Amino acid sequence: MIRLAFYNFIRSNNVRIGLLFLLLTGVISLFIGKQFVEKQKQDIIDTSIYQKEFIEHYVEFKKDDLGLLLYYLKFALVNETLPISGLSIGQRDVNPQIKSVTIRGLEGQKHDTDLNNPNNLLLGNLDFSFVLIFLFPLLIIAFTFNIISEEKESGTWRIVSVQSKSLSKLILQLFSIRLVLILTVLLLILFLAIPILDIPLNVKFGAFSAISIGYILVWFGICFWVVSLQKNSSFNAVVLLSVWILLIIVLPAAVNNYLTNKYPVPEALEMTLEQRKGYHEKWDKPKEATMDKFFAHYPQYEKYPVPEDSFSWLWYYAMQQMGDDESLDSNREMKEKIALRQKESAAISLVIPTMHAQLTLNQVAHTDLGNNMQFLNNLDAFHENLRLYFYPKIFEGHPVENEDWSKFTPEYASMSQPVNWKKSLLPLLFATLLLSVMGLLNIRKIRRL
Repeated sequence: MIRLAFYNFIRSNNVRIGLLFLLLTGVISLFIGKQFVEKQKQDIIDTSIYQKEFIEHYVEFKKDDLGLLLYYLKFALVNETLPISGLSIGQRDVNPQIKSVTIRGLEGQKHDTDLNNPNNLLLGNLDFSFVLIFLFPLLIIAFTFNIISEEKESGTWRIVSVQSKSLSKLILQLFSIRLVLILTVLLLILFLAIPILDIPLNVKFGAFSAISIGYILVWFGICFWVVSLQKNSSFNAVVLLSVWILLIIVLPAAVNNYLTNKYPVPEALEMTLEQRKGYHEKWDKPKEATMDKFFAHYPQYEKYPVPEDSFSWLWYYAMQQMGDDESLDSNREMKEKIALRQKESAAISLVIPTMHAQLTLNQVAHTDLGNNMQFLNNLDAFHENLRLYFYPKIFEGHPVENEDWSKFTPEYASMSQPVNWKKSLLPLLFATLLLSVMGLLNIRKIRRL
C-alpha cells in the first residue's frame, strides 16, 4: 500500500517540479555562499598584502619619528569566516570580518564598517538558511495541505478508508512519504555543500544539519495538526499560509520592534560624542589634568617626563587615551543593552521555531550578533596590547629602524562558540512532539464513512 502511494505521489509532475525547484534553489544558494566565503578569504589576503606594503611605505618616509609613524600605521585583526558560514551568512555582510586600527583612540575606529551597496543589503542574501527557513515550508505546505481533504472532496475517501485497516496508520504513511522526499532533498543539498564550500565534517556541520532537520520536522508537525482538523482544502491552505506569514514575517518583525523599543541604545551616539570631546577638548586644557588621568590609568609610565611648553607624543597619546576612557561608561551600557536584546530574543525564539532556527544556525555558523560582539571584545584586547607594546618605545624615543616591522602581520581573533545541543534542538523537538500528539488525537476521531 505504501509503495503504491509513493509511486502515485512521485509520478505527479507538480511534485517533481517542486522538488527540482527546491533542489536547484538550494544548489544556487550554495554557490552564493561559496562566492561570499571566497570573497572573505580574498579580503584577508589583500589585507595582509596591503598592511605589509603600507608599513614598508611609511617606515621609509617617517623613519625619524616613531610617534609620528605610529600615528599612521594600522594593524589588522581578523574574525575568520568559516566555510560553514556560507550556509548561513547572517550578519557577516554588515559586520566586517577585518578591523584595521591604529594605536590612537579605539572607540573612534571600532565601529567603522565596509562600504556596501544599501540595495543589496536590503534584499539580503539567497543563502541556504534563506532556502531552508522560507522556501522549504512552502513546499511542505503544498505537499500536505490536502492529504485527507482531497480524498473527501473527490468522493474516494470511503473507498480508501474501507481498504485500510488503520486510518491513523494510512495518514501517517502519506505524511511519511512526503517527509522522506523533503528530507532527501535537504540532505542532498547538505551533502553537496561539503565539497562546494569545503566544509569539514565536524561538530559544527553535524549541529547545522540536525537543526535543519528539526526545523523541517516542526513544519510537518504544523501541517499534520492542521490536516487532522479535517477541514476542506481551501481552509487548510489558507490557515497554513497564514501560519507561514505569521512565523516567517510578522512575529520576527514584531519581536525586533519590541526589543528595539524596550532596549534603545542612545549610548551609541553618546559614546561617539564623548570619545571625540574627550580627546579634542584636551588641546585647550592644562597638560597636568590630562596626564594625571593618564598616569592613573597607566602608572607604569609616570617615570617619563612631559615638557610643559612643547609638544610631546606622551601628551598626545594621553589625550587619545582620554577619549576612550571618558566614553567607557557609554560603551559598557551599550554592550549591556545589546546583550539584553540578544538574550531576550533567544528566550522569545524558544516559542517561535523560525526565529529559533535562524538564530541557532547563525550561531553555529559564527555569523550571529554574539560572534561580532565577541570579536569586538577581542579587538579591545588586541588594541590594548599594541598600546602596551609601543607606548614605552615611543616615550623612550626608540629608533624606527630598530623595530622588526615584518613581524606585524594580521592577527586572528580567538573565537569560541561551542555548540549547545540541548538549547539548539529541544525547542524544535518539543514543538514537533506537541503538534504531532495534538494531530494524532484528532486523527483518532476520523470516521471511515
